Amino acid sequence: MKIGRITLSDRAHAGIYEDLSGPEIERIVRDHLDSTAEVLSRILPDEPAQIQAALLELCDQAGCDLVITTGGTGPGLRDVTPEATRAILTRELPGFGETMRALSFQKVPTAILSRATAGTRGQSLIINLPGNPRSIAECLPPLVPAIRECLKHLGESSAVQPCQLRSQKNP
Repeated sequence: MKIGRITLSDRAHAGIYEDLSGPEIERIVRDHLDSTAEVLSRILPDEPAQIQAALLELCDQAGCDLVITTGGTGPGLRDVTPEATRAILTRELPGFGETMRALSFQKVPTAILSRATAGTRGQSLIINLPGNPRSIAECLPPLVPAIRECLKHLGESSAVQPCQLRSQKNP
């Protein structure tokens, strides 16, 4: 399995602080989804064009089965991850964001401010996670069964329509 992970943070990109969220995603993916996954990582500033370009590259060129972003999902003016993600999705899967907010709300009432979403692009599943490593540890493991099921369905799509989804340029 090939997985892309993108940390979205102006400060982490500038080297002001260490990216702890990206490595947490890798740890959980290896522990709960695929211990041998190939992970392609990126650290980007909160810039929509750069986020979209990285998502397109990881989905369309690198052929990642799963792309997980961390950060940029709050209500701040620089938090643009959901908008950048929606701009390149084929289909939105709002249940992922709804589930993460419900899980987090039990511990932190301000979790309802998260705008995280998910969806598909071709045969890739894209999931936006919060930027806090603790939130990632709480939210990502419960999503694993749905991630597996979604990837299974996306893989079946390729068997029905060979070569169309990966090479197709989606809006």
